[in-house]
Amino acid sequence: MSVLETIPARMLNEVVYCPRLYAIEHLFGEWAESPETLDGKRVHARVDRPQRSGLPAPEDLDDLPADLVQRRSVLLSNEDLGMVARLDLVDVSQDEVVPVDFKRGSSPDLPEQAWLPERVQVCAQVLLLRAHGYTVPHGVLWFAGARRRVVVDVTDELVAATLQARDTARSIALDGRLPAPLVDSPKCRGCSLAGICLPDEHATLTGARDTPVRPLMPPRDDGVPLYVTGYGVKLGQRGGELVVRSRDGERGRARYEDTSRVVLQGEVSVSTAVLRELASRDIPLTVHSRGGWFYGAFHPASGKNVQTRIAQHAAAQSRDQTLALARGFVAAKIHNQRTLLRRNARSAARPALAAMQDALADLDDTETLDQLRGLEGYAARSYFGAFAEMIRSPLQDTIRFKGRNRRPPRDPVNALLSFAYACLARELTTVCHQVGLDAWVGYLHRPRAGRPSLALDLMEEFRPIIADSAVLTAINKGEVQPDHFILHPTGVSLPKPGKKVFIRAFARRIEGLVTHPVFGSRLSYRRVLEVQVRLLGQVLRGELDTYPGFRVR
Repeated sequence: MSVLETIPARMLNEVVYCPRLYAIEHLFGEWAESPETLDGKRVHARVDRPQRSGLPAPEDLDDLPADLVQRRSVLLSNEDLGMVARLDLVDVSQDEVVPVDFKRGSSPDLPEQAWLPERVQVCAQVLLLRAHGYTVPHGVLWFAGARRRVVVDVTDELVAATLQARDTARSIALDGRLPAPLVDSPKCRGCSLAGICLPDEHATLTGARDTPVRPLMPPRDDGVPLYVTGYGVKLGQRGGELVVRSRDGERGRARYEDTSRVVLQGEVSVSTAVLRELASRDIPLTVHSRGGWFYGAFHPASGKNVQTRIAQHAAAQSRDQTLALARGFVAAKIHNQRTLLRRNARSAARPALAAMQDALADLDDTETLDQLRGLEGYAARSYFGAFAEMIRSPLQDTIRFKGRNRRPPRDPVNALLSFAYACLARELTTVCHQVGLDAWVGYLHRPRAGRPSLALDLMEEFRPIIADSAVLTAINKGEVQPDHFILHPTGVSLPKPGKKVFIRAFARRIEGLVTHPVFGSRLSYRRVLEVQVRLLGQVLRGELDTYPGFRVR
């Protein structure tokens, strides 16, 4: 018997529909809701509640009253069949039983009046009932949208398809790898896991598709981050909403459904009830100091994508793989730095642009990570040496930016840059966890206690186009003012009013839509972060040869 001793009947539905869908959900443990899946839950709400009285034994059916009896949420399994199922409904009469499987929508215009995956699922239920000694003449599909029953005849061909689906599911589980995505399939439209699977993106990068990528996922997340800052602030809940309170009373509310993540900065306390609800809804929470330093995160319990993490750790032990990935991150970073300078700087930035182009040309000749980091540092010094050319604010004379410095930052621009990078590192650390990668094991950045090395690797290409761009916009549009900063003898800090202003600027940037340079799809930068992390996962698993860095044009 395979790793999975018994295969749930609903998995058979998925493996017939799309083997990769089955593997992503049940082997890799990833899931995403969609309007269709939520509607399906609504349809199943009543029949998913088990009854105290279970299914009568086959020998007791003769003692039942003549009227039809129904049993909800009946659990059956059989080791010989290697299947398990929770039957939505079972019609029980004096001489036979019939499983009724609930489906949303309407039956298709086919001779069988149902798609093969649906018929396979109900066939598995029939086989389980028969294995327990019941007489089962057929199965039934109930389509809630049309309020119609469709009888499923259990033919030899359907039984063979059902057993083949079981064997395919076992084979995928034993192999431990994702099957290839479907190519240009209409099944991908409406699939809730399209943003996880990335079928068109994979096909584009492997040359299997030369037409534009279809808009299979929303350009933006439905939810938005909830930022809670301050001293003595409490985060609780009431009536299905997050409630923020301070000593002065209630400061605001947010619905769980509208919240993608919770960000705490400063002395903020959280109730256990909120943590439990966040975990049940798969909403991450991150904790930061008042200065924006990333302390840690509370993530829902998850064992997703174990195989990808194994591949990630193996790649970190390979000199060639590590160097190739690190080169990709650095090349995309330098390219995007040059693009930002080219778009926004004056002619005085030309020497810096030339120096960065030379660094790009020399990347392929690097043989060690130290050589690669040396070229990255050289390009960064050239970039930040010309950074002031992109500042066109009346504050330019008072800001006096003369290059990158930190710990502590010695001018307002560097204070904003450090805060922006902390925000970006938090975003990518969260995305890494949501995707199932280990944020602490990277390739360009050496592993170190307390440092999310992989998140820092991935953020390199996004530093200029998200963080630096948000800083320049906040300065050049006059959103940040001199009184938003506190100048100390040893450096400059960004207090709470300045943080609030910049958080809004950063949120606008990361939620802004951009055309993906490879796929041509319009996505928010936050969505792009997830796409790039998932593409890295495909590289680590061997589905793609090279990491496609995000390079703006």
